[in-house]
Amino acid sequence: MVFPAAGGGDGGWADMRSFASQVLRGRWLMVFATFILMSVSGASYSFGLYSNDIKSTLGYDQSTLNLLSFFKDLGSNVGLVSGLINEITPTWVVLSVGAAFSFCGYFMLWLAVTQKIARPKVWHMCFYIFIGGNAHTFTNTGALITCVKNFPESRGVVIGVSNGYLSLSTAIMTQFYHAFYGDDTKSLIFLMASLPMAISFIFIRVIRIIKGARQPKETKVFYQFLYISLSLAGFLLIMIIVQKINIVKFTQSAYGGSVAGVLFLLFLPLAVVIKQEYMLWKSSNKATNDRSPSTRTSEIEKQNRETPPSEKALPFTSATLSQPNASAENQDSCWKTMFQKVERGEDHTILQAVFSIDMFLLFLATTCGLGGTLTVMDNLGQLGLSFGYSRGDISIFASLMSIWIYFGKILGGVVSEILLTKYKFPRTLMLTLVLLLSCAGFLLIAFSPPYALYIASIIIGFCFGAQWPLIFAIISELFGLKYYSTLYNFGVVASPVGSFLLNVKTTGYLYDREAKKQLAALGLERKPGEELNCVGGDCFKLPFILITAVTLFGTLVSLILVLRTSNFYKSDIYKKFREQVKVAEAGQVMADKNGVGLPKVNESQNTV
Repeated sequence: MVFPAAGGGDGGWADMRSFASQVLRGRWLMVFATFILMSVSGASYSFGLYSNDIKSTLGYDQSTLNLLSFFKDLGSNVGLVSGLINEITPTWVVLSVGAAFSFCGYFMLWLAVTQKIARPKVWHMCFYIFIGGNAHTFTNTGALITCVKNFPESRGVVIGVSNGYLSLSTAIMTQFYHAFYGDDTKSLIFLMASLPMAISFIFIRVIRIIKGARQPKETKVFYQFLYISLSLAGFLLIMIIVQKINIVKFTQSAYGGSVAGVLFLLFLPLAVVIKQEYMLWKSSNKATNDRSPSTRTSEIEKQNRETPPSEKALPFTSATLSQPNASAENQDSCWKTMFQKVERGEDHTILQAVFSIDMFLLFLATTCGLGGTLTVMDNLGQLGLSFGYSRGDISIFASLMSIWIYFGKILGGVVSEILLTKYKFPRTLMLTLVLLLSCAGFLLIAFSPPYALYIASIIIGFCFGAQWPLIFAIISELFGLKYYSTLYNFGVVASPVGSFLLNVKTTGYLYDREAKKQLAALGLERKPGEELNCVGGDCFKLPFILITAVTLFGTLVSLILVLRTSNFYKSDIYKKFREQVKVAEAGQVMADKNGVGLPKVNESQNTV
C-alpha cells in the first residue's frame, strides 16, 4: 500500500494533511474507537471476579450480595435516560456522562472494599454499583448505537463485532490487572474505574454520527474486523489455557508479555482503518482532478441551455432528503397515536413500540432468558466455592465465560445476519433456539455432575452473548431506527427485571436457606457481620431447576413471536435503506450537473 509522500515540497505536506484529515474525520476511525472503548467497558460482566471480596470484607450473606448484583444489573441495563439524552444532544455529551459515572461509581466501590473509607451501609453500596453499572448504558448508547446508525445495512455485523469486543473485556481486563497488580482482585475494581474514563475522553470527539451515503463493500470491511477480533479471542483463550494448566509459570512479567500481545491485536484494526480511508482519499482526489474548471463550466452552460427553466433542479443538499412534509405540523400527538397499527419495519414512535404486542412478547421472553443467564454470571464466585474450586479457578471460569460470550455475540450478530440475508432465517427463531440451549446449562448446574461448571460456563456464556445482538437487531428491524436510542434501552430493561426475580428473590433466598441449614446441622450460629457461605451441590440445585422452568416458558413465548413475524422476515427488510441510498446518489448526480457541490461523504455533524 502506498501512502502520500512526505516529500515534494508544499504539495507533499498538503497531501499528508489532507489524508490525515480524511482519517480523523472518516467513519472507519469512529468504528475503531468504538471497538477500543467497548473492549474496556464490560465491568458489569466482571462481578464474579470481585464479588467474594465484597462478601468477605463487608460480611454479607448471599441475599445481600445478590441485591448488590441486582442494582449492578439495574444500572447497566436501565438506559432510558441515556437514550433520551442521546436524542437531543451530541454524542460526546453521552460519552462524557458515561465516563464520569464509571469513575465515580467504581472508585467509591474500590474505597469501600479496600476499607479506605468507613464501612458504608448496604444502600450506599447499591447506589455506588448502580452508578458504575449505569455507565455501561451511556457507552452502549453513545458508541454502539452511533455505529449502527452510521451503517444501517450492516447492523447485524456491526452489533455482533462491537458487542464481541465488549464481551471480551473481562478476559482483557483480567490480563491487565494480573500484569499490573498480580492476584489482587480488589485492584481490578480501581482499573475498571479509571481505564474506561481515560479511553472515553481520548476518543470523545471521534465517535459521532457521520453524514453520507453508504460506502462500497462496507460489510467486507467489517468481516476484516471480525477476523481480527477472532484472533484476539483465540489468543486470550490460549493464554487462559496456558495459565490454567501451568505450562509456563505466569509471573507478573509473563502477564506483561500477554498484555503486549493483547494490545497489538486491539490496535491491529487501525491498519484496516488507514487502508480504507486511503482508498477513499485517493478516489476522491482522482475524481476532483478529472474534472477541470473549464470542463465543469462548459458542462454547466450546456446543461443550462438544454434544460428549460421550469425543469431545472433545485440545489441539492443533505437537508433535502430530511425535509419534513407540509402535513408534519398537523400530525397528532404521540399519545393519540400510541395504539395505531404501524407496519413492522417502519419507524414507530416510542409509545407505539412500547405498547405493541411484539415488544411485550420480546420483553417477556428476554426477561426469562436473560434473568437466568445473569444469575449464573453474578453468582459465579459463589458457584465455584460451593463446588470446591479455588479463587484462581474462578478467575479462569470468568475469563472463559467472557470468551464464550464473545462467540455467542458473533453468532447472534454476524451469523444471524448471514442466515437472514441468504436464507431469510428469522432472528426471532434464532433467539428461541438460544433460549432452549441455555436450559441445558442450567440443568448441569442444578445436578452438578463432574466438570459441570466448566461445561455450564461455556453454554451459559455462549447463550448470554447470543441473546444481546439478537435482541438489539430485532428491535431495530421491527420498530425502525428513528427512536432506536430509546427503544434499544427500553428493551434491555428486561435484564434487571429477570435478575431481580430469579437472582435476588429466588437464588439468593434459597442459597441462604440452605446455608443456614448447614450451620444448624453443625450446631453453629452465624455471628453478626459474618459472611454466610454454603458448600455443596444442593446450594444451587432447587434455584436452577426453577430457572430452567422459567426459561422454558420464555422459549414458548419467543416461539409465538416467531409465528407473528415470520412473514416480515421473509420480505426484503433492507429495501428502504437501499432506496434511500439511490435517492442520495441521484441527488448527487443532479447537483454535479447543476454545479452545486454536496458536503463530503465523510463530513460529520461534529468537528474533530
